Amino acid sequence: MTAYRAGGLSVTLCRDFREFGALADEWDALHRRCATPTPFQSHAWLHSWWISYGQEGRLRVLLVRRAGRLIGAAPLMLVHRPMPLLVPMGGAVSDFFDILLDQEEAGYAVGALGRGLDRAARHTVVDLREVRPDASAQLLFGRWPGARSRLTDSTCMELPAEPLDDRVARLTGSRGQRLRSKLRKVDALGIEVHRIPQDGVPAAIGTLLRLHERQWEGRTVNPEHLRARFSDHLIRSVGRMVGDGTAAMTEFRLNGEVVASNLSLQSGRLTGGYLYGADPALREKKVDVSTMLLREVAQQASDGGRAVLSLLRGAESYKNHWGPVPVVNQRLLLARPGLEPLLRLRESQVAVRERAVETVKARFPAARDWHERLSGLPVIGR
Repeated sequence: MTAYRAGGLSVTLCRDFREFGALADEWDALHRRCATPTPFQSHAWLHSWWISYGQEGRLRVLLVRRAGRLIGAAPLMLVHRPMPLLVPMGGAVSDFFDILLDQEEAGYAVGALGRGLDRAARHTVVDLREVRPDASAQLLFGRWPGARSRLTDSTCMELPAEPLDDRVARLTGSRGQRLRSKLRKVDALGIEVHRIPQDGVPAAIGTLLRLHERQWEGRTVNPEHLRARFSDHLIRSVGRMVGDGTAAMTEFRLNGEVVASNLSLQSGRLTGGYLYGADPALREKKVDVSTMLLREVAQQASDGGRAVLSLLRGAESYKNHWGPVPVVNQRLLLARPGLEPLLRLRESQVAVRERAVETVKARFPAARDWHERLSGLPVIGR
């Protein structure tokens, strides 16, 4: 670690993965004290992700302490292509990025993080993807003294965290009738819902991924979801997260056989459905799988006192049945004043890529869903 002081606070840059691993308890405590945490900034998720995807020498985690107590953190890493950048840990298999700030000391912590980031990004542009509009990282952006730029990123669909039956009951007309009919079909089949305990997570992840592969058979699937490193990451991270209540695994069984499986992640105000798998035979039984899964995740969110049920990244058409609100993540670019030309270069690189994607989507409408599914491909080895 390298350390220095800023305004009476200790600011440390952690580059050693073993030292990051030793932060678990105090990192989790800070995560719980944050106003805007997402599951993708939990220590379990980040530590496991680095084991599967990280590269030696690239870790850059900023830590702020007051009197030894961790009050701020920014989990970042260094990449070299297409240019030197500091980017979020967690890669593209993580739907949101944020920094961690102790609610009671947010003003001090974000100021110290900004000064620490200014030193850490001496020769690089900071490229923070998938930042929610209400994220703590927005405070960092607002107080950044150098060059900066705010761009749009992925669209997420969100609902209030309430039981789905309550929401359906308020829907009128043909849409409400169709959704009530779908729920009745699920109930009539006698599908049983089982929550998986922590010691059952490894086997349940295997079942989930097998069902996920089957449901996409013959269609374009995110290839990362079929790789061993992704499976290993989920087994490690979700095992810990189920134990501390920031993840839930649910299996749906018919006549004793698992016909669908779902992984949801939760923290702070938010619950999100992360990944699911379903037996294609459910289609033959006229089961609307997304409705069945959403009812369970909505109940989890309501029971956990969450405010937001996120359908996470992607504006796929099937998500619109429930009347969700689109929330657009942001991409925050930061650089020292002397590096503004590099920041503008990065800004233009992003714009060129986005125009290319939009051109493909306009010419090939089927590519819209393809792009959403493959947007989770990790950007590793840069």
